[in-house]
Amino acid sequence: MAAHAAIPVRKPFGPHGLATPVVIGVFYGLYAATTARQGSSDTTAGDWWLGLVSAVVLGAGIYALRRFGHVLPRELRAAAWGALAGIAAGFLYSLSGASILSSSGLGLAFGALNGAASYYLFYTHEDGRGRPAPY
Repeated sequence: MAAHAAIPVRKPFGPHGLATPVVIGVFYGLYAATTARQGSSDTTAGDWWLGLVSAVVLGAGIYALRRFGHVLPRELRAAAWGALAGIAAGFLYSLSGASILSSSGLGLAFGALNGAASYYLFYTHEDGRGRPAPY
């Protein structure tokens, strides 16, 4: 007699799917809040609000790309990851008091490298239709 194979139940929110964007967002927000102080002795409420808003925006961006990014072709998905990383890096660098040109240049370079690395990762780990490779 053959055993019945149970269909696995998919949970809409798993701890791994939600924990990663939250942890990265919290660290990013704390770093943004401390960078915005620029060496002053006390942290103001504005610094904390800046950190909170930047943490929520980055965490939501990471969650959205991880949750819904599979519907995009690998080129657009890699560009989206590169854009998110470049914007995040350029924003943090601009909080340190750097010029707009250098912040934009650093964000653009960081985003291009991250986009290229993401494309390489997606290209080598998926088949032609975007499904995970069988190996």
